[in-house]
Amino acid sequence: MNNKENKIGKARFILGIQHVLAMFGATVLVPFLTGLNPSIALISAGVGTLIFHFCTKRIVPVFLGSSFAFIGALTLVLKNEGIAAIKGGVIAAGFIYVFMAYLVKVFGVERIKSFFPPIVTGPIIMLIGLRMSPTALNMAGYTNGKFDPKSLIVALAVILTMIFITMMKKTFIRLIPILMAVIVGYITAAFLGMVDFGVVSQAKWIGLSSEAANDLLTIPAMSLTGIIAIAPIALVVFIEHIGDITTNGAVVGKDFFKDPGIHRTLLGDGLATIAAGFLGGPANTTYGENTGVLAVTKVYDPVILRIAACYAIILGFIGKFGILLQTIPLPVMGGVSVILFGMIASVGVRTVVDAQLDFGNSRNLIISSIIFVLGIAIDNITIWETLSISGLALAAFSGVILNKILPLDREIKLKKIG
Repeated sequence: MNNKENKIGKARFILGIQHVLAMFGATVLVPFLTGLNPSIALISAGVGTLIFHFCTKRIVPVFLGSSFAFIGALTLVLKNEGIAAIKGGVIAAGFIYVFMAYLVKVFGVERIKSFFPPIVTGPIIMLIGLRMSPTALNMAGYTNGKFDPKSLIVALAVILTMIFITMMKKTFIRLIPILMAVIVGYITAAFLGMVDFGVVSQAKWIGLSSEAANDLLTIPAMSLTGIIAIAPIALVVFIEHIGDITTNGAVVGKDFFKDPGIHRTLLGDGLATIAAGFLGGPANTTYGENTGVLAVTKVYDPVILRIAACYAIILGFIGKFGILLQTIPLPVMGGVSVILFGMIASVGVRTVVDAQLDFGNSRNLIISSIIFVLGIAIDNITIWETLSISGLALAAFSGVILNKILPLDREIKLKKIG
């Protein structure tokens, strides 16, 4: 029995490495795009995953990593108000998750979902991708109407690698296209003289860099601007969470809505995000990449995900590794972002298509039109002194309200255009 247990234990540690590979590219991409520290993001993901497992009776095989939905808001708040305001906003987003968990437990998930139907969530998800598309091109070297040649070469190497990997037959490598693309882009950039390896040799092996330590020790600031810009996005990610848990349960063959219950998974997500906020990392969310690993390996042991979480924390505290991540040139991440942000917008389109929404119905046209115009035209709007609200948050609130007040039982008459 001891030999058998040892073999199982060794297999768990190897499978844990696979889960780290699956989540790694996406988890460190968010801090790169927003300006946060990648080492802190890895630690936040690991700690958040362990918290999630504690909240869900340790039976849901899920890994939590950096959420892409918050990229735009995090970038803006960090630029204008700094890391303290980021911490406050992410903590507030976590409390919204916790509040949603309470509402789901009291009223049931279907009643809460009625506030976020596809006609609201679909356009909002599209906005998240579209609002960030100019940033993706800027990172890829596009400024003042032209591309920087070296940056363009690196970005194209990344894009072509991602396309090639996604076209491959079913292999494990298809689960880590972002990581593989970043490696190819990094090597290309190194050949072009765009990587400074000197800072890596000067970094210590164990411990956080001075920048990461400063972020970790900064006291959160509950800035109204930061909270209003970041926290409401949790309402949109709520629907994504339900989809992820549904998919995870389908792969594993268990109904996690019943045991441990969707309110527990939401609570786990919320407490994990609160922890990430205090640490200085991005908001956490359940990762479909790791559910994909479960589907490939057919091994559903939650212990393996907790081992992967420990690996992530350890990697975050390896000083040279953290600095190495920070040497990745911007065009590498720009190439990833070009596809990634387009894919986020496409997920919004898929949400609308899958729901078979009728855009011959003027009610749907009105809701989506208001969401698009407010979300695209308004970057931020100042509502009182230093207090501002993002166009995305304003669009989301408007969509939720319009969905509730516009009648469902009859067609809204509009004059024919043209």
